[in-house]
Amino acid sequence: MSIPTLTRRRAERLFLDEADDVGAATAEYAIATMAAVAFAGLLVVIMRSDEVRGILTDLVRRALTVS
Repeated sequence: MSIPTLTRRRAERLFLDEADDVGAATAEYAIATMAAVAFAGLLVVIMRSDEVRGILTDLVRRALTVS
């Protein structure tokens, strides 16, 4: 079994052909961005609740209180 020689054309096809990956990478970035926005929205909803706000306020008060 012989290994084919690496010609300029084969090298360009192996190393320079990025056109197929560009669309996939863009789709991955779009999905990751949508997931981050959804997570941020969930955090906003959670942080607006009175119970969570009270817990965080108490936590900050206890952290800043000198005993």
